[in-house]
Amino acid sequence: MNGLALDLDWVFTPSGWLALGTLTAMEIVLGIDNVIFVSLIGARLPPARARIARIFGLGLAFVFRVASLGGLTWLIALTRPVVTVFDHPLSWRDIVLGAAGLFLIVQATLEIHGEIDDGHDEDEEAVPKPRALPLVILNIAVMDLVFSFDSILTAIGIARDLVVMVTAILISIVVMFVAANGVARFIRAHPTSKVLALCFLVLIGLSLVAEGTGFDVPRGYLYFAMVFSGGVEVLNIWARRNRRLRRDAARQSVRVADGRPAGP
Repeated sequence: MNGLALDLDWVFTPSGWLALGTLTAMEIVLGIDNVIFVSLIGARLPPARARIARIFGLGLAFVFRVASLGGLTWLIALTRPVVTVFDHPLSWRDIVLGAAGLFLIVQATLEIHGEIDDGHDEDEEAVPKPRALPLVILNIAVMDLVFSFDSILTAIGIARDLVVMVTAILISIVVMFVAANGVARFIRAHPTSKVLALCFLVLIGLSLVAEGTGFDVPRGYLYFAMVFSGGVEVLNIWARRNRRLRRDAARQSVRVADGRPAGP
């Protein structure tokens, strides 16, 4: 299939398992951006429907990824220049990345604006309406394909066995689903972290636009910024929790001193 092997000989070779481990790790690391997007895209859905959206969205994303592997010639053609803008050649890949980046920036900015305004608007009509479930599923699948474009091309360079690549993609999709559920639960438990995650999406969108216009932004810088900011947010959550516990303990002490029964 387009120069890719389709057999199970890799199971009996150390190089096959090494390729599987390398591809799986790469897919998981490069899927961090998508985990944040998947966790937030269903924020306006009830938890049960959001879970369904993640299941079907990532399932459809898996089908898209495997189809992309099968269409190797088509994938490679997407990296060839098709137009020149200001003396800079652009391929379909560059155009798709730039458009996806702009989409993320606009969507995340609108979500941040909504988060800020929701706390000051008491008009019931201003309450944001839940997203349509099919639209959420399609968004997850399409953005996953955009995020995974480079990893698919890299996978083809690492392994020539289609089964190895499909297995690595399947494992990474499962890990992504589990991680997205955990991130979504964390965001529901700590609403202030949602704004930080939306800011991450703006950062990711900017990196996609930059990559689409020919500026290479090392992923390590983005991941470091995310980890550092996430660590600061965890410390803030921990500090707020400790302050609340001390405040509650002080109130209980006052109740006991006044001879009132201890309670909330």
